Parts: sequence; C-alpha cells; structure tokens
Amino acid sequence: MNSGATPTVPPSRVSGRPLALVAVAALGVIAADQASKQWAQDALSDGRSRDLLGSFLRLRLTYNPGAAFSLGTNSTLFITAIAVVVVVVLAVTARKLRSVPWALAFGLIIGGAVGNLIDRFFREPGGGRGHVVDFLELPHWPIFNLADSAICVAAALVVLLTFRGIGLDGTREGAHDGADDGASPTTEEAQR
Repeated sequence: MNSGATPTVPPSRVSGRPLALVAVAALGVIAADQASKQWAQDALSDGRSRDLLGSFLRLRLTYNPGAAFSLGTNSTLFITAIAVVVVVVLAVTARKLRSVPWALAFGLIIGGAVGNLIDRFFREPGGGRGHVVDFLELPHWPIFNLADSAICVAAALVVLLTFRGIGLDGTREGAHDGADDGASPTTEEAQR
C-alpha cells in the first residue's frame, strides 16, 4: 500500500511506453525528413523557388554546410561530432524516461539530429562534412528542413515542460509538498 498521498502508476504500466514513443517519434521524423529531402532534390533541382503558401512559405533547394541558420560553415566536423554526442546522450537517458511529453521531445530531437547526420555522412562531400539539404523558406528566416523543424518543436516542448516543472519521471516539482491535501498529481496526470 502506498504510504504517501501521491498515487503512482505501477512501473510496468509506464516504463515501456515512453521509450517506445521515443523510438516511434525518432523513426517517424527520420523517415519524413529523408523522404522530403529526396523529393526536394528531385522536384527543385532546377534552382527556381516555388510558392507553396504564397510568399509566406516557399520551396527552394539549398545545401547547408553549417549548422542552423548557416552558422559554423567552416566547422562542419565539429557540428557533426556535437550532434553525435547529443544523440548518444539522449538515447542513453531515454531509458530513464517515465514522461510521455519528455519522450516525445527526446524522439523529435533524436530524429531531427539523425536526419541531418545522415546528410552529413552520406551527401557530398561526405565523411561527416556533408551538406544538409534545406528547402523550406519563410520570409526573413533561413531556409530549413523537416529535421530542423522537429528539433525546434522539441526545444519549445522542453521549455514548456521545464517551465511547468515536469521532470523526466513525469512528476512535478513540489508535488510532494501537499502530501495530505490530495492536490498532488499522479504520475499519469503529470505525463499529460
């Protein structure tokens, strides 16, 4: 019997779901990113830009040797090494996740990073220095791709979860402060 007022979900009900979500989200981002990049190379190879949503969203094929916003164009190997470290750290840490929103964030970051790493290793000039395919263009914004979008959405989710005090285990900071008032969320409630 649980001695505290904060009921918890049995670990067997929670433990596998977040890790599976990390994998599904990551694989979904990688597949969508690589398919969209292949499409962009086939459909936009003539060098012309095309309006998708008027002038708000245009399609224009570019190859980016740098990081986001074309920063670090002379540091491609360093950027590649950082991305590999991030993927490894998140993949190892993901085993400890008990929060579905954190699992989604981890999956989006891993998928986005791996999507761009595939370009780094398999596109010209290759060997960790390959140029990333970018093709989505907003006004007054650098051209980007679906992997970049997944990373940005994940970053916003991380900020939100952190701001709300939701930990990787799905509990909220201070949830044990009102142990007898019944106001503390369950682990399952904190995952939402």
